Amino acid sequence: MNLKEEIQKLNLDLGKDFFNNIQKYKEALVKWNKTHNLTGAKDEKTIDLFIYDSIYPLSFLKPEKTLLDVGTGAGFPGLILSFALRDVSVTLCEPNLKRYSFLNYVKAMLGLKNVSVVKKRVEELEPFVYEVITSRAVTDTKMLLELTKNIRDNNTKLLFYKGERVFDEVDKDLPHKVIITKNRHYLLISK
Repeated sequence: MNLKEEIQKLNLDLGKDFFNNIQKYKEALVKWNKTHNLTGAKDEKTIDLFIYDSIYPLSFLKPEKTLLDVGTGAGFPGLILSFALRDVSVTLCEPNLKRYSFLNYVKAMLGLKNVSVVKKRVEELEPFVYEVITSRAVTDTKMLLELTKNIRDNNTKLLFYKGERVFDEVDKDLPHKVIITKNRHYLLISK
């Protein structure tokens, strides 16, 4: 997979620094991952797949003013989205100290003024209504809905990065859409 070519096929307006930021992020991730084990993505192919996975929803989801990523980990998807959404206030919620430190390092290294990193569990966040909430590989949908109930309202869009078992997690009465790609199922919950 040629990451740049695949992302360019999505015809997104990613800004002039996007691919430069991606390259610097990848270099930092590989370096930090050797000693801190931040992610299971150990090779460039897997990292590229995770980056593509993170950015793909911008092909079907309109950016808002505020975005919260629950359990950002090593940056997927929240940090990657922040590279493309420079006018969106992105909050990365990550309770793990190693990952929190890495996210802050990348934020400082790239001068990301639109990013704040919070070392808390999502249920510990101050009440605030986010317009978009994302999450990848944190917990099941029912638990994510419960954990985020104090930081969203009826207009909040929830975008959960899931696998093929997503259909087992979704209540039929929940207003949702599942976007299926070769490697990922995206669960979009919105009015």
